[in-house]
Formats: sequence, structure tokens, C-alpha cells
Amino acid sequence: MSAPSTARPRYRDALPQLGRVPFLADGGIETTLIFHDGHELPHFAAYDLLTRDGGEDALRRYFEPYVRIALDRRVGIVLETPTWRANPDWADRIGHSPEELAELNRSAVALLESLRDELETDLTPIVVSGCVGPRGDGYLVGETMSADEAAAYHAPQIGTFADTAADLVTAITMTYADEAVGVVRAAGDAGMPVVISFTVETDGRLPSGQPLREAIEEVDGRTGDAAAYFMVNCAHPSHFYDVLEPGSAWTDRIRGLRANASRLSHAELDAAEELDEGDPEELAHEYVALRERLPWLTVLGGCCGTDHRHVDAMSRAWIGL
Repeated sequence: MSAPSTARPRYRDALPQLGRVPFLADGGIETTLIFHDGHELPHFAAYDLLTRDGGEDALRRYFEPYVRIALDRRVGIVLETPTWRANPDWADRIGHSPEELAELNRSAVALLESLRDELETDLTPIVVSGCVGPRGDGYLVGETMSADEAAAYHAPQIGTFADTAADLVTAITMTYADEAVGVVRAAGDAGMPVVISFTVETDGRLPSGQPLREAIEEVDGRTGDAAAYFMVNCAHPSHFYDVLEPGSAWTDRIRGLRANASRLSHAELDAAEELDEGDPEELAHEYVALRERLPWLTVLGGCCGTDHRHVDAMSRAWIGL
């Protein structure tokens, strides 16, 4: 396990991905570790590898190819800590105490910090993001929290990230607006830049049923536009292409995309026994097709079913333009 670092965050005061140049992100970490690398992840918790012999090396092997692609393309990259499940409810299911959980969150940042120290160049800035996952499933809303409850729930993890070299926090696979509002408030209290990434169903609506536009506008309205930007993840581009409104203020707030390789619904993916990897080149062209509808899209990565091949293809297609 990496020793927690005392280094200062490098980009917290000025996130470089807020410019117009493209940045990459990694892909579907959990599906890669399970289906390609043969690891067992309890409750889809990649951070649990940090408790095992050889687990840190396995995570490093996962992240390195993405950094190499960014170096080859001479663009930056945003790396998410493998902590999507590293919050109190999921840690309790897995068997980690609050103290162990905090230590694992710190070690996850230290792992990416070590990659940055070794591989970053002037042309390839490496931004370290502390990944925050939903309290619930990620596909289903389930039991909901008020915004205040969500802020209190996520504050310990976000506070831990604030004391590390993480440059920002990113809430991935948010399923309803109240939880996203709570994350933004907790990040503000901790002095951390924050990104909100919603997931949508095949109709372009959040699992809560709320349209994507309304969710983004609600979070901005209730937090004073405090989020650095928004993303969409864990959905295929075809699931939300038609709901995007080119030229609208809410669409311009979407700067990141981590799409699934598969066109399947969340329910179908949850029941699938084999990994649907889709076609990397096809997914890359679908990203390019979003360029006119998402003119401020700069952070390009993947989610379930994707790996470094997909990110390589999308970087070639996007940067080639």
C-alpha cells in the first residue's frame, strides 16, 4: 500500500482541463480488472485491491497504458482514484473500518501521485481526481437522501481527499440531483474543486426519471454554479444524443464524457454474464459525432466495457480533427 503523501496538489487552484485542449481519462476500471485481469472485486470495489499483496501493482498496470496514450498524443489526462465504492456504506459491507477506509482513500491518491511524479511532462499534465461514488447502487436510485444528508454522508471521503495531493473530486454515476447537490456542498466546505457526472438510462433521463437538463440546472441553481463542470458516464452516446441541445447554457456545462462501450441498458448490463466491449473505432466516431452538440467537451474517457483500446481510438479520432 502506498504511503500517504504530504505533497501539495498541483492543479487544485487552476484545473488545466478547463481550457479548450483535449484531456483524456481512463476507461472502465472495474470491468477491466474483473473481465480482463481476473481480479475479484467485492461489490465492484476496485479500491479493495489496495489491501492485497500485489494489488497496488495491479492498479498501476491498469493506469499506465492510459498515461502512455496521453504521452503519445501530447495531451493531458485526468486520472480517477479507484475509490468509487470507498464510502461508508460499501466499506461496511466489505469489512473496512472508517479508519481503514480513510487510509485506503489516501493510498489511492498516493498511487496516482507516484505515477504523476514519474511520467508527467509539460505537454502531458496529469490531473489527480478523488473519485466519489454514489451511496447507492449506481444504476438504481434506491433509498434517497436530502442534499444536507448527502453532504454529511460524503464529507468524510471528500475531507480525506482535501488533505492529499488530489486536485479535485469527481462524483461518478450520480443517479439523482439531491445527492449531487450534497457532494457539491461538501466539496465547497472542504475547499475542493468538484465535478458532477450523471448517468442516464436509454431515454436520456437519470435513473430518478429526471431529464438530464433539469438535473444539471437544478444542481447549478441550488449551488450557485459551484461545480467546475459536469460529465455523463456509464451510458452509451446513443442514449443521450437526442436530448442534448446545442447552444444551450446547460449543454455547455458538460465538459466530460465517459461512455459505455455497450448500447445495453443498465438492467441488461447488470444481468450480463459476459463483457460487452462494443467496437472501439465505432465508439470513437460516436464521440466525434457529439462534437457539435457538446462544443465544450474536453475530457474524453470510457466506462463499463471500455479499456485503453477504446481511449486510444477516441483520442486518435478526436485529436486528428
